[in-house]
Amino acid sequence: MLEILQYEFMQRALLAVIAISIFSPILGLFLILRRQSLMSDTLSHVSLAGVAFGILLGWNTTWSTVLVVIIAALVLEYLQRVYRNYIEISTAILMSLGLAISLIVVSKTSSSNISLDQYLFGSIITISQEQVLALFIIAVIVLLLTLFFIRPMYILTFDEDTAFVDGLPVRLMSVAFNIVTGIAIALMIPAAGALLVSTIMVLPAGIAMRLADSFKGVILTAIGIGFVGMLLGIVLSYYWETPASATITIIFIAMFLIVSLLDRLIKD
Repeated sequence: MLEILQYEFMQRALLAVIAISIFSPILGLFLILRRQSLMSDTLSHVSLAGVAFGILLGWNTTWSTVLVVIIAALVLEYLQRVYRNYIEISTAILMSLGLAISLIVVSKTSSSNISLDQYLFGSIITISQEQVLALFIIAVIVLLLTLFFIRPMYILTFDEDTAFVDGLPVRLMSVAFNIVTGIAIALMIPAAGALLVSTIMVLPAGIAMRLADSFKGVILTAIGIGFVGMLLGIVLSYYWETPASATITIIFIAMFLIVSLLDRLIKD
């Protein structure tokens, strides 16, 4: 383990793991409880449109992605209000739109060598120092928001009507959550890739829900699971010479299956 830390790219990968494991499971837990697990998948696919626009306009793709995902988060909130009883319709519409726009925009770029593959699959071992810093900034923001607003978000998540009666700004809180989640996903794309980011967000929280009894316990357990799973994934990918993001995803899926099987055996 220590020998791989002599490489700078592995040091950056470890720092990225620490940052992502702080904010990703927290957002993933709220997504699960709000029955919006597919929102992470939707926004990650929409992020490809941001990447495409960044390439076309010659902008920094990270910030063009953040801008597009923020707009998409606002649109998603509106669609979820319109189709309140059929939330999956809004996610399907936005996901399809994001992919369609990204393919059209890329087809209009002057370079024929541009490919979205690196953004589809990502690689945590190739991210830059600036991207690692951005991950820590969003991690601090999510952590602070969780510490200060965990009770209002808890009420909003489980009973939106009660939150409204209590005087909480339900619409503003929901929009703010979507925007923060969208920004977090945009910043995760270089490390996890658009196709795998939802797994890294949702599965640690899903596993923790089977292991912990309290809400705060689930959060802490999910953070621990997220860190261990991603760390194990990048270490194994180094020795096995496999894609880091895909290895991390397999690790989380294996952990989920093992915990689910043990939980069922214990209950039986």
